[in-house]
Amino acid sequence: MKIGIIKERKNPPDRRVVLSPKKCKELLNEFPELTIKVESSEDRFFTDADYRIEGMEVVNDVSDCDVLLGVKEVPKTNLIPNKKYFFFSHTIKKQAYNRDLLQEILAKNIELYDHETITNKNNIRLVAFGRYAGIVGAYNGFRTYGLKYNRFNLPKAEELHDQLMLIHELQKLELPPIKVVLTGKGRVSNGAKEMLDGMGMREVSVEQFLSQIFDEAVYVQIDVLDYNKRKDGKVINEQDFFKNPQEYESNFMRFANVSDLYIACHFFGSGSPYIFTREDAKSENFKIKVVADISCDIDGPVASTIRPSTIANPIYGYHPLTEKEVDYLNSDAIAVMAVDNLPCELPKDASEGFGESFATYVIPAFFNNDKDGVLQRAKMTENGKLTERFSYLQDFVDGE
Repeated sequence: MKIGIIKERKNPPDRRVVLSPKKCKELLNEFPELTIKVESSEDRFFTDADYRIEGMEVVNDVSDCDVLLGVKEVPKTNLIPNKKYFFFSHTIKKQAYNRDLLQEILAKNIELYDHETITNKNNIRLVAFGRYAGIVGAYNGFRTYGLKYNRFNLPKAEELHDQLMLIHELQKLELPPIKVVLTGKGRVSNGAKEMLDGMGMREVSVEQFLSQIFDEAVYVQIDVLDYNKRKDGKVINEQDFFKNPQEYESNFMRFANVSDLYIACHFFGSGSPYIFTREDAKSENFKIKVVADISCDIDGPVASTIRPSTIANPIYGYHPLTEKEVDYLNSDAIAVMAVDNLPCELPKDASEGFGESFATYVIPAFFNNDKDGVLQRAKMTENGKLTERFSYLQDFVDGE
């Protein structure tokens, strides 16, 4: 089998890659029947020379490869017919801006395996960049705090080599006794937690966070039942929340009233209550002035996130009273960091971590008859049609 690592062509170009040079070499040693070609690119963190050093063939044409691996969407004109493709297509939620991409994939008889659809039998994702979004997002949250209050000016994450360098920068900070609230307990939130722990910030309990005053910076990591409560006052369990989100309302204001920085890493499901609303943000008791919204749901559960920001311009201000965007340095503004492609700022670590999972869970499936069903579950298109698992997208493809 011949795998091609494709050049990222979406603009701006992504510097990440599915398989690092060292991971490619490991896979070739493990699977002698495997061949890997790398399409030449000037944009990757790992250079063409890095791949050549590890024995990979760097080429300008990968059309002779059976399977093509990318990160972001492949432009329609660059899709090679009759191939197997792996990349983030951003179509599984019927994203209208990529309808024509999915139509072209079907027209060109491409087998599409979206990275988001690579799961185990319990539908738990096996490959993801989420941890790195949390790592970079937490760092950017403190960078935003420093700029908002003119206390310090951290370098941009993209200017640093890896997570250890980010942590090293955070360890230099002399923070006032602020309180940081972190929502979520998944891989994104735990990536953010790595940074808080790495910089030496003390973690406290919900009760301590809400009731005590500290002489040092502290944080609390909260889950859905900490910031949501049943409307009828009953306390059941997380499964009840996920099954019956309409029976719950937000209880986040008790945290907003005592927090300075909010790092949002939650999963927001359909029907779940908003974490804080625009009306909540207008309250005199709403203390949060910096929001690092890593989840980045626009006009959603975090009211101050009114648009995504960019790596080039990561911060904007939200004025609670006018509900409009303003300069984040405005004293009344909530400074919002809502970059929606955070792992791009840490391309080395993100690529190596992603590649480790991809090599563990996906590559072996090509050589063991897909005994765990990884490929079968992930396959979105085949023979010019949607597979049964993704047939729900048919009306989307038809433009209805």
